Amino acid sequence: MRGIIRFSLNNRFAVLILTIIVTVAGLYAGLNMKQETLPNLEVPYLQITAVYPGAAPEEVAESITGPAEQRLLHLPGVKTVNSSSMENVSAITIEYDYGVDMDKAAAEAREALELLSLPSGAQEPTVSRISLNAFPVVSLSVADPNGSLEELTKLVEREIQPALEGLDGVASVQIAGQYVTEVSLRFDAEALRRRGLTEDAVKGVVQASAFSAPLGLYELGNEQKTIVVDGGVKTIEDLENVPIPIAGPTGLSTVPLKEVATLAVTGRSESISRTNGSESIGIQIVKAQDANTVDVVNAVKDEAASLRDRYPTLEVTTLLDQGEPIEQSVKTMLEKAAFGALFAILIILLFLRNVRSTIISVVSIPLSLLIGVLLLQQLDITLNMMTLGAMTVAIGRVVDDSIVVIENIYRRMSLPNESLKGKALILDATREMFIPILSSTIVTIAVFLPLGAVSGMVGELFLPFALTMVFALLASLLVAITVVPAMGFAMFKNGLKGKAHDEAKVGRLAGAYKRALRWTLDHKTISIVVSFALLFGSFALVPAIGVSFLPEEEQKYAMVSYTPAPGERLADVEAIALQAETLLLKDERVTNFQYSVGGSNPMSPGPSRSALFYIQYPDDTEAFEDVKNALVDALAEQAPGEGEWGQMDFSGGFGGAGLNLHVYGDTMEEIEAAIADIQGLMEDDGRFENIESSLSETYGQYTLVADKEKLSGLGLTPGQLVLALSPSRERPVLTNVEIEGKTYEVVVAADPKTYGSIEDIERTTVASPLGFEVAVGDVVDVVEGDSPDTVTRKDGRLYGSVSADITAKDVAKASSDLEAAIDAKLTLPPTVDVEFGGVAEQINETFAQLGLAMAAAIAIVYLVLVVTFGGGLAPFAILLSLPFAIIGALLALLIAGETISVSAMMGALMLIGIVVTNAIVLVDRVIRKEKEGLSTREALLEAAATRLRPILMTALATIGALLPLAFGLEGAGIISKGLGVTVIGGLASSTALTLVIVPIAYELLMKLRKGGIEESI
Repeated sequence: MRGIIRFSLNNRFAVLILTIIVTVAGLYAGLNMKQETLPNLEVPYLQITAVYPGAAPEEVAESITGPAEQRLLHLPGVKTVNSSSMENVSAITIEYDYGVDMDKAAAEAREALELLSLPSGAQEPTVSRISLNAFPVVSLSVADPNGSLEELTKLVEREIQPALEGLDGVASVQIAGQYVTEVSLRFDAEALRRRGLTEDAVKGVVQASAFSAPLGLYELGNEQKTIVVDGGVKTIEDLENVPIPIAGPTGLSTVPLKEVATLAVTGRSESISRTNGSESIGIQIVKAQDANTVDVVNAVKDEAASLRDRYPTLEVTTLLDQGEPIEQSVKTMLEKAAFGALFAILIILLFLRNVRSTIISVVSIPLSLLIGVLLLQQLDITLNMMTLGAMTVAIGRVVDDSIVVIENIYRRMSLPNESLKGKALILDATREMFIPILSSTIVTIAVFLPLGAVSGMVGELFLPFALTMVFALLASLLVAITVVPAMGFAMFKNGLKGKAHDEAKVGRLAGAYKRALRWTLDHKTISIVVSFALLFGSFALVPAIGVSFLPEEEQKYAMVSYTPAPGERLADVEAIALQAETLLLKDERVTNFQYSVGGSNPMSPGPSRSALFYIQYPDDTEAFEDVKNALVDALAEQAPGEGEWGQMDFSGGFGGAGLNLHVYGDTMEEIEAAIADIQGLMEDDGRFENIESSLSETYGQYTLVADKEKLSGLGLTPGQLVLALSPSRERPVLTNVEIEGKTYEVVVAADPKTYGSIEDIERTTVASPLGFEVAVGDVVDVVEGDSPDTVTRKDGRLYGSVSADITAKDVAKASSDLEAAIDAKLTLPPTVDVEFGGVAEQINETFAQLGLAMAAAIAIVYLVLVVTFGGGLAPFAILLSLPFAIIGALLALLIAGETISVSAMMGALMLIGIVVTNAIVLVDRVIRKEKEGLSTREALLEAAATRLRPILMTALATIGALLPLAFGLEGAGIISKGLGVTVIGGLASSTALTLVIVPIAYELLMKLRKGGIEESI
């Protein structure tokens, strides 16, 4: 190591050039890194969706979901299979173990479903991976108040969609709410009857006439030619004149299709989409896997601005924008980093009272971070919330090594009896501190190493944070033994001036501490009792502080949905949505809003009757949670319906305070009874609101029980009843025709069977083979009952769920109290099980993993210290400083109004490395002085006075760097106020007690080792 330091001192210009190269390369890497909200998480989930138009939930469960589950349950690597059978759609989610090859898993799932026998009318299941990259990064709404939806659709499909698809980084562009044009063929029943034709016979003739097929290659003479048979039906006119053969008394004749059917060009909206009161088309842009979110979003917004210029009447509104929060996050983190660095500089300047020493110290901040950025880019890690947060947090730590080195150089230069001068002094002063800073850096890195071994979502999420910290800390060590000594020699060639004044103040502070330490060493019992009383007393604060998963982020938009009641019609929902639109247009606080009715949405993979509203508010909207709640209440009052208005939660498991529990059973009846009892307990508790059950909504159901004897006597079967009453769910496509150069489908229009009441169904007649009509009511018994809105299963087992918002600050306690109450107060059947999920499950799993990571970190730290100091007693004294960080951390969380969350746990993990660093600096000096011949007590007092300044400087610099994070109003998810507050409070208390407890522990342990008592001074 002496060689590296000597090289830096002898080749200062080379160090300067290398520093400039690293700075430029780091800046270039940072400016060109991909920017994302979260790390690129590999989520081990597959989503299987099968659409069955018009089917009720139980029908979907029996005919699609159940058979599909049986084929999927035993695939390799499958952890759980969850399914929801809803009206029109079956949705199955397969969870795999982390580390499974998801491409292979998707292929196996598709293969398993290939032989699945589907009911008539059901669509083939689709298998897709659940990925953060599959979600849109930007969503546009396009409207033209002066034009029709049909004209707008043509513009979007012909110009806007291709233009967006051509942008760099765009993977796909999806449009919704467009006008769909088709050719409708409607049969004339009377004309068919007169000519003795049936619909099926005419359909067969039309399809055969419009048939076109290649016959392949034929040898004609000396040449090969391809032969194609073409029915010659290209246009509507061609189709209208297709001859339909009729068998008559005079033989076979024909009539054109137009005499028995009507053809018309019709149009319809696939779903209703309206923005700010006008009909609109929604456009969602999904980025490519390796594309930069910010670049893609900005390119789309530039194209949107270009569209506004080219089409002045066009209203293009940006609704979803994932790029802006990322840019804002980068800006916020950079501001916090800048302020943090400024605080650190001021603290260093305050202690050293020397501008040159301060400049040397703070050089490590930008250099260490830029080296870290350079390494992150090489590993293809993005600039995201985790990496940016790690850099902000690292500011206070990366300066520590440089502070310790420059402070030792500065102190040695200021000593009147210092024998070394110039390069020799700087070389020796740097080398003297190398072991302490190497140990502290390795210890801090060791703290973050276990995060890389944490499995599941926690490990995927925290790995970039850990790597960023490790790279920055290694870089800071390198800077401290190369750049710092080189700059120290360059700036202090002529030694120090005016050092007496500076040393006097430091001497007074050190003298006061030395006297206080001597007293505590002489009164160990009192000091230990007081310290441990504070420690155990701090644990009493935990109930008042509370426990939560992650802080909720507050963004100024609301996602509100209207969920229709079972049986409520699409037309009813459209009318309710228009009433809601009127309310929103009058609300001056709303900047933009868009809603869609029908089609599919992020919460419904298949056809839906729900209305989904996306509402934007100004960024400076205050008390936004109250605003959203008031909005939902106003919508429920002024746009009422049989269904329910509510906010949609897109936290996706990364925050909030929600409870979700599953009740498993063999039958819906026993599940329903258990859920009713649990809901009663929750209502009595008072800490839960918005309590909802998946079984609360049901369809009214009529079961037609066939009388087999009557049916048999009339020559009928239950199957004939089904055929007679089944609604027409399919719209068969006969052929395609061209209109103005574009191809359109020709579909058969059929009047849907409608019934006003169950009596109408009973009066419906079925033709008997015996030659007469039979009323359905004569051969069935009608039984009235209920059918669930959704049928849910997990691993093939039936369950119902209960969800609620937890109003208490201590989310974990509310959840555990409810669990205890269920066990104590409810007597559930042996076939019924209750499983807690939501935030409670997240807290248990994540805290357990982080707890193990912290335990592993402490073990690794102890190992490193044992190797460094060559024994086990001194490292044990150092580790005794760790528990006392809890005092300040808990007190700070209480004062700041923060909960014990993942953010706070990350802060506690960081504290392990930071707190131990200060103790290492102190104990290393003690051991060095003992080797020079001082007694343990004398070495402790000398080291305490000498190392007080660097310990206070590093602690206060770290605290100063984190102050903007602790007092910042902007939310940053995991890297938030909770982390800053935990580190600041813990570091403050541990630093104060480290200066007392570590010397006491060290002296006691040395007495045990020596088997004697040192002489008091």
